Amino acid sequence: MWEKKVVPYLPSSKDQTLNVMKLLRGRRGHLADLGSGDGRLVFAASSAGFQCTGFEINSILLMYARNKARWTAVPPSQATFVKKDFWKTDLSKYNNVTAFLAPGVPYLIGLQMEALGEKLIKELPDDARVITCRFPFPNWPHQSTVGSGLDQTWAYDITTVRSSLRNVSSPAVS
Repeated sequence: MWEKKVVPYLPSSKDQTLNVMKLLRGRRGHLADLGSGDGRLVFAASSAGFQCTGFEINSILLMYARNKARWTAVPPSQATFVKKDFWKTDLSKYNNVTAFLAPGVPYLIGLQMEALGEKLIKELPDDARVITCRFPFPNWPHQSTVGSGLDQTWAYDITTVRSSLRNVSSPAVS
């Protein structure tokens, strides 16, 4: 498993948030934002009808997001912020997952993505969609992508990813 390192807080830009919401269009259900920071993706998704959980281990950012939810009267049934390590949390109840993985440890980003990919493939339901910002999963086929440069986002449907990875790991017999 990926060794944990401190990753700096880099808030999602307005364009990244809009791009994530475009890739969630037409979907419903439970959304997990892995490393939710100040909560901006959670607030955007909850206003679109998702039941959201923001996972954040930074106490200051967690307090900010929780207070903002209270100040703006976002019901807890729509947006909850938890101080939990998502690596140690079962994510099987979420059919939408967002992850903005910052290059805090550039030499580990590939290992981090690989470990996260394995966790999501193992735990998410078949109808799940995963959206990443800034860094794609290198071996996963994406359904769509929006934006460019630092604001680029990728959408992956877990059923397609599982099928693709099965086909790669079991070569055709001649």
